Amino acid sequence: MAAVRRLALTAATQKVVTHWPKGRLLAASLGLRARREASFSSPEAGEGQIRLTDSCVQRLLEITEGSEFLRLQVEGGGCSGFQYKFSLDTVINPDDRVFEQGGARVVVDSDSLAFVKGAQVDFSQELIRSSFQVLNNPQAQQGCSCGSSFSVKL
Repeated sequence: MAAVRRLALTAATQKVVTHWPKGRLLAASLGLRARREASFSSPEAGEGQIRLTDSCVQRLLEITEGSEFLRLQVEGGGCSGFQYKFSLDTVINPDDRVFEQGGARVVVDSDSLAFVKGAQVDFSQELIRSSFQVLNNPQAQQGCSCGSSFSVKL
């Protein structure tokens, strides 16, 4: 198995949503969640934390195998200067932070964490696409109309 299995995401499937009603989580299957809820960290995490929605937890439990987790990175690029990158990975580096909720893990390197701390990771399933997304990013000043990039607050 390769160390990294990339998720195919196009610019249209990556979204930045800066205003999302607090506490609004998509419904998840309680049966699946209950079976995998061995370790749980509170979704009411602090400012330097990444929170996972119920739909993100559910989807990660469905697609990850063994020691796999979702890696969230921020790269330079896009219309507004920065863009999110998601991939499945199995290697945790020394500078990585691990955020676990309901048995699902999201890992962010320390450089990327500065751009997403306090944000929420969601899984959105629509008629024509499904994707992981970053919501409520307090570090993002604005996103561009394409929905795949963002600029940071100075």
